[in-house]
Amino acid sequence: MTDLSFVQLVLNASLLVQMVLLLLLLISIYSWTLIFLKSRYLKKKRRATDDFEDQFWKGKDLNALYNRLCSYDDEPMGMASIFTSGYMEFVRLRKQPSITAEALLSGSQRAMRIALHREADKLDTHLATLATVGSVSPYIGLFGTVWGIMNSFQALSEIQQVTLAMIAPGISEALIATAMGLFAAIPAVMAYNDYADDIDRLIIRYDTFLDEFAGILQRQVYASERV
Repeated sequence: MTDLSFVQLVLNASLLVQMVLLLLLLISIYSWTLIFLKSRYLKKKRRATDDFEDQFWKGKDLNALYNRLCSYDDEPMGMASIFTSGYMEFVRLRKQPSITAEALLSGSQRAMRIALHREADKLDTHLATLATVGSVSPYIGLFGTVWGIMNSFQALSEIQQVTLAMIAPGISEALIATAMGLFAAIPAVMAYNDYADDIDRLIIRYDTFLDEFAGILQRQVYASERV
C-alpha cells in the first residue's frame, strides 16, 4: 500500500512544491507572531485607555494630571497622548496676550487631532500585513497545487494503464500546498477582522474623548473671560 502520510507526501513532492510549502510555513509563522504581538499591543492600549479615563474623570485638576502623566518614564500613549498634546498646546497658546478664544480652542483641537492621527497610525501597524497574508496565501498554495498536478499528469502520460492508486499520491502531494495556504490564510483573516474592529472601537473612544475634552477647555476659556 502506498504511504500517504503527511510527512511522506511532503518528502515525495517536487522541489518547487516543497519550496512553496516552506514559504507558506514561514509566512504562517510570521503571521502567528504578528497575531500574538498585535493582541498584546491592543490589550495594552485598551488597558491604558481605561486607566486614563478613570484618572481623568475622577480628578478635577487638569494641570496636576498633565504633570503626573509627563513625570512617567514611558511616553503617554493613546488617550493620554491626546490629552497631553491638547493641554500642552492650550497652556502654550494661553500665555500669548493677544490670543482669541477661537484661536486658543482651535489650536488645542488641532494638536489633539494630530495626536489622534498618530495614535491611529500606530494602531494600524502590521494590520495590512495580516490582510496580505490572508489574501495571498491561498493563491501561493494554489500555485503549488497546480504545479504538483501538472507534474503528476506528465509522469502518468508515459504509462498506458493508469489506476487510481497511481494517481492518488501525486494529487495528494499537490493538494497539501492548498491546505497549507488555507492554514496560513484563515487565522490571518480572522485576526485581521477582529483587530480591525478593536481598532475602530478604540479610535471612536479617542475621538469621543477629544470632543469632550475640547468642550471642557471651551467652558474654561469662556468662564475665565466672564470673570
